[in-house]
Amino acid sequence: MNKQSNRLWIVALVLGWLFDFLFWGKLVGVNFAIFLTLCLFGIFYLLWSDGLYPARKTLFVLVFFAFFAVMTFIRREPLTSALAYTFTFFSLGVMAVSYLGGKWTEYNLSEYIRKFFHLIKGLFILPMGRIKQTQEELQEHDGDKVKLQIKPILRGLLIALPIVICFAILLASADLIFQQRLKEFIDRFDTGEIIENIFRAFLIPIYAYLIVGIYLHSALHSKDEKDVKSRGKKTLAIIETSIVLGSVAILFGSFVIIQFRYIFGGELNIGVEGYTYSQYARRGFTELLIVALLSLLLILVFSAITKRENKIQKRIYSGLSIVIVAQVLVIMVSSFQRTTLASRWHGYSRLRLYPQIFLIWLGLLFITIVLLEIFNQERYFTFAAVIASIGFAISLSLFNIDASIVKHNVDQAVQGKHFNVTHLAMLSSDAVPALVDEFQDISIHKEIHEGIGAALLCHFLSLKNEFPDSWQSFNFSRWKAYRALGEVEAGLNEYWVTGDKNKPVVHTPVNKRYLCEE
Repeated sequence: MNKQSNRLWIVALVLGWLFDFLFWGKLVGVNFAIFLTLCLFGIFYLLWSDGLYPARKTLFVLVFFAFFAVMTFIRREPLTSALAYTFTFFSLGVMAVSYLGGKWTEYNLSEYIRKFFHLIKGLFILPMGRIKQTQEELQEHDGDKVKLQIKPILRGLLIALPIVICFAILLASADLIFQQRLKEFIDRFDTGEIIENIFRAFLIPIYAYLIVGIYLHSALHSKDEKDVKSRGKKTLAIIETSIVLGSVAILFGSFVIIQFRYIFGGELNIGVEGYTYSQYARRGFTELLIVALLSLLLILVFSAITKRENKIQKRIYSGLSIVIVAQVLVIMVSSFQRTTLASRWHGYSRLRLYPQIFLIWLGLLFITIVLLEIFNQERYFTFAAVIASIGFAISLSLFNIDASIVKHNVDQAVQGKHFNVTHLAMLSSDAVPALVDEFQDISIHKEIHEGIGAALLCHFLSLKNEFPDSWQSFNFSRWKAYRALGEVEAGLNEYWVTGDKNKPVVHTPVNKRYLCEE
């Protein structure tokens, strides 16, 4: 077997063992980032050893990978965590499919789907070819020698096992001390543990197999075809496109005229048509968001299929696109206004903050799409969407959604608005340091202070049930929450808990009850 094959399988098996060491029986924490980073270095080492170096543009993906890998054990708010895991895998996937070519910024949506599908297929198919190649190398160099060594050993073990067992039983029957020692020796081996170890040993080659698949795909199928920039043939004339986009622009224009009345007319204008302030805040946000997304899709589709054979036709299409984008931006401002009104009345929640941040990035994406259209750079449309998605995920990570909910809702409560303690108790550990800061504020009204204390005790009960017993499961958010709770543990001694273990009820010093879960 040559050195290249030796190196590949050794690195893959070591990484397979590391997966078992880091994850088996452990909560997911820092182990996720450590393992993927080690995989990345391992695969880079193999590729560089074979003289395969990454394209410069591919190296930029490492920045996204590093950020989101760290965020997987920094944040615990559900959507923030889910996006961190998603974009960590996405970054690795992009590096695997464009390692040598580096044209990932020019892929359109169909190319992303096709390349990721080929990557997944390659994980299962490509290693089989390498295994066959390795077997052939073994047979060429020392196949006879291997056969002579392995087969007799296996035969000898199979013959010796029943003979040794038979003699052991007879000797144990003949001598009580030997029987006791033999029993102690056998008792050392836990049957369940043996089965578990066999199963884990079986999984390690499977992990190694998949790692080999990633390496082989990066080495063999990441050059990027020369026709990346070529797109489907444009079939629609500018007349048809102008009619469609013009009709949409007229419809949006009529809607925008009405929206100006509410956006710039102040809060007093809300309710003049029979809607209450709260009803207006909730009404239509989802529909307006769908309109914005469909408008983006409309512009992208017609840009891909519309023929623009001269400068006049290009200006017509760009002009209509700009008009629609400007109108959609007003519609998005209206959507943002509605979520803001809802937050003023009912406080922050994840479902109110997510859309606000998303709308900002969607607006930036619209503006970028128009600029790319004007400068005839349509091939970067999908890349712009990818960057906007990554920007949204980064914003959630930096913004700390749950901590923001705590600070805003406590301020709202101080101003006399509704205070939902159970909502704060159901947030992730990201919220705990902010809750502790508010609990330590002596200027807060006693009833609000005790509500915060009840939420903190709920978090304490929740975190106590998931305390990690290994460094592999370390999570910064959980660790920071434990430290913060330690600062106020004495102040929570006056609270007590009743109710079911899965749905505890916290009692405050004045015996006011709060549910930890709705």
